Formats: sequence, structure tokens, C-alpha cells
Amino acid sequence: MKTILFNRRTVSVFLFMFITAGVLVHSQTLSIKSSEVVINGETNVNHNFTIKATELSGKMTVADNRPQALTVEIPVRSLISGEKLMDKKTHEAFNEPKNPKILFQMTELNSIQVNGENIAVTVTGNLSLKGATKKVTLKADGKEMSPGVYTFQGVLPVKMSDYGMKAPTAMLGTMKTKDQVTVNYKVTFEGASINFNSTAYSQNK
Repeated sequence: MKTILFNRRTVSVFLFMFITAGVLVHSQTLSIKSSEVVINGETNVNHNFTIKATELSGKMTVADNRPQALTVEIPVRSLISGEKLMDKKTHEAFNEPKNPKILFQMTELNSIQVNGENIAVTVTGNLSLKGATKKVTLKADGKEMSPGVYTFQGVLPVKMSDYGMKAPTAMLGTMKTKDQVTVNYKVTFEGASINFNSTAYSQNK
């Protein structure tokens, strides 16, 4: 009886190790190696402004040839417009000492379509600004630049009021930024060569 019990336990252990190894083999991580993130907005006096994120980090986990996790972080201090007053007002709007980072975490893959080197993907995730978190949907057009190198780009409109942020003002309050800004992003991931699933995938709601 002891021998039979031991054998069953041994088989269970080996089965668990086999399954775990299989998962690890099929799970790969891509890291962001370069990025271009530009925030465009307007003011009530029709004065456009541009803010660039000079720092960004993140990674994507791929399993079964599909994105399973995505995390992106941007230090608020890295948001630079080139105008000291504007930068100061921007960092104050985030209450940067208490909320030093902008964070996006993917929660769901909505769709992915692959056509040769082109990859169209839509994901849903949590965007955290100034301590508030809201669900957003990112639609990105991607391309395999070379084996293991993938670039994705897209546009995301964001309303500051959705995150409890007050639009920055200047000139004694006579100039005020409009509530909605547009985030244009282009990020390049590098890592293992991924054969993204060439079969159209769609998650029904």
C-alpha cells in the first residue's frame, strides 16, 4: 500500500512539473526598449501645447502566441514641454510627490489580427493617474520590424476630469488648458521572436 501511495505521489509530482514546464516554455516576455509618447492639448485661447514623456518602461508577456499581460509605467517627472512654467503646472496637476507614476496594466485582450508583418491589437486595461484608476481601451497598429522586435502605435484621448485632475492654468487663471488631451504613443518591444497567432482572435462581449 505504501509503495502504491508513493508511486501515485511521484506521478503527481512529475505531472505537475511537466505541466509547469510546458507553461513556462510557452510564456515569453518582451521589454520596451524605445518609446515616443506625446501629449497634445489646447487652451481656451487656442494655444496648442505639446508634452513629451522622456522616460518609459514596461513589458509584455506572451503565451500561446497572444499577449497575456502588459504593464507600462511613466514617471510624472519625465513629462516635459520645454517650458518651465508649463512643466511645473503639469507636475502639480498630478500632485507628483504623492503620485509619481502613470501606470497602465492590461486586464483583457479584446482582439488581435495578424497579416504578414502587421499586427492589429485591441486591449482593455486600467489606467492610473493621480491616484485614480479608470478602464480604457487601447487600439494599436503593430509591425514586426525584425525577429524579436515589434513596434506598436496608437492614439488615446484622455479627459483629466475623469481622474479628478484640475486643468492647469496660467496668466492669473486667464489661460486654461482644455479638459481633454490626446496621447500619441509609439513603443518598441524587444525579446524572443514571437509567432503571433495568425488566426483572427476576438473576445465576444
